[in-house]
Amino acid sequence: MSARILLLGGTTEALLLARRLGPESIYSLAGLGRVPADLPCQVRVGGFGGAEGLAGFIREQGIELLLDLTHPYAAQISANAARAAALSGVACWALRRPGWQAVTGDDWREVDDWAGLVAALNGFRRPLFTLGREPLEHLHEIPPHQHWTVRCLQGQEAVPRAEIIGARGPFELNEERALFARLRSDVLISKNSGSQATEPKLQVARELGLPVLLLRRPSLPAVEREFVSLDDLCEALPL
Repeated sequence: MSARILLLGGTTEALLLARRLGPESIYSLAGLGRVPADLPCQVRVGGFGGAEGLAGFIREQGIELLLDLTHPYAAQISANAARAAALSGVACWALRRPGWQAVTGDDWREVDDWAGLVAALNGFRRPLFTLGREPLEHLHEIPPHQHWTVRCLQGQEAVPRAEIIGARGPFELNEERALFARLRSDVLISKNSGSQATEPKLQVARELGLPVLLLRRPSLPAVEREFVSLDDLCEALPL
């Protein structure tokens, strides 16, 4: 008999797992991007109201297992999940996707936050941002010597000295090569998500000898069980 699972999603792996869940389970999304309409499980969009709200939902719905397959940088959601599991008395399992590792030819530079990123960008002219929507909040701060390109899930009209591209991975290697060539980017900015779907950009940066500024990963809470691959997690699930 299958357990009633609440899957906190947002990653490629989460969607793959949601396609294996039965109708008694729930796939929860924050609401950004496309919401799948063809899943066998239930789909819920929106927040829960913090850890306490999530714990209440778990109890109300009779959830037996909480799965955290959110983005590695969704630290607040992961913290809420661990806390909610403790409050409601259910187990919380998490997929902790390993980060990318630099290889020969890489010029990777880690920064802690937006302020550190801005300082590290000072000497560049055409940065390509691939770390979500945060740069959109700073378009009014673009230095006169820079032109930004921001690639995120939802595009919008260009503004002075900035192009905003709406796109969702996976991205093919040749497509990434063409994008870098068109943009004439001199630095890549990314989160270290560890996702294979967005890794080709790192190969292009390596080929071109471009530096990569990586936002340092946040610390995530310990949970009952942690997995580094979706296959390992699925093998352990009571499906």
